[in-house]
Amino acid sequence: MEQKPISRQGFEALRQELKDLQENQRPEILKVIEWARSLGDLSENADYSAAKEKQRHIDKRIQFIQSIIDNAQVVDVDSLSGNRVVFGAKVLTEDQDGNRMECRILSDVESDGRQVISCSSPVGRALIGHCVGDTCVVRLPSGEKEFEIIDVKFKD
Repeated sequence: MEQKPISRQGFEALRQELKDLQENQRPEILKVIEWARSLGDLSENADYSAAKEKQRHIDKRIQFIQSIIDNAQVVDVDSLSGNRVVFGAKVLTEDQDGNRMECRILSDVESDGRQVISCSSPVGRALIGHCVGDTCVVRLPSGEKEFEIIDVKFKD
C-alpha cells in the first residue's frame, strides 16, 4: 500500500488516540459487556446490545488508526521552508473576487475543511507545486475557480 504523508503532530495525536482506545476504552467496554452478560437473557438486554455496538465502533476505529499509522510517511513540517506550496505549507490565496483564504495543507485525517485542508482535496491538489505569485485553477463541483498564491509559510 502507498505511503501517505502526515505531520509529526498528527501522527503523535493518532498514536495517543490508539493507545487510549487499546489500553483504556476497549478494556472498559469489555467489562461492561461481561457485566451485561451476567444479567441473563441477551436477546432483550439493551445494555448488552449498546455495549457490543460501542465495542464494534472502538474496534473499527482501532483498525482505521492502525492502517493510517502503518502506511504513514511522517513529515516534520517545522523543518520545511521555501516559497513553493508543499505538504505542510500554510498558504494565503486570493480568488478572482478578491476573497482571501488562509489554510494549511495536511493529511486527510488532520483536515477540518477550513483552516486545514487535505492534500488530496481539489484545492490541496491544485495548490501543491505552485509558488508565490502563481495562479492556479481549482476544479470544484460548482465550476472552476482561480486562486493566486499570495504567501507561503511553514512556521506560525
